[in-house]
Amino acid sequence: MKYIIAIIKPHRLDPVRDALAEIGVTGMTVSEVQGYGRQRGQKEIYRGAEYEVHFLPKVKLEIATDDGLVDQAVEALQSTVQTGQIVDGKIFVLDLNQVIRIRTGETDASAL
Repeated sequence: MKYIIAIIKPHRLDPVRDALAEIGVTGMTVSEVQGYGRQRGQKEIYRGAEYEVHFLPKVKLEIATDDGLVDQAVEALQSTVQTGQIVDGKIFVLDLNQVIRIRTGETDASAL
């Protein structure tokens, strides 16, 4: 099992959800977050005044999936979100040692 964490632009959430549903990803957790990467924020102009925005709004997706869906899920994420710009985001894939469905007590792949 794998745990996929993706940090993406907020307006790409619906297309990503649709792409992941098409390949069989059955659930995800979504959080609104703020952050920056190499660009360290950006400059904005509001009513003629320039100011710096240090933390940009992002969406954090957390997905637990079987090993068999990982490559497809990462490909779906990347192809849906990628624009070639510096603020496209990041995808992290980690090993997931154990999952327990609290309601039924199911464990591992059956709990996903």
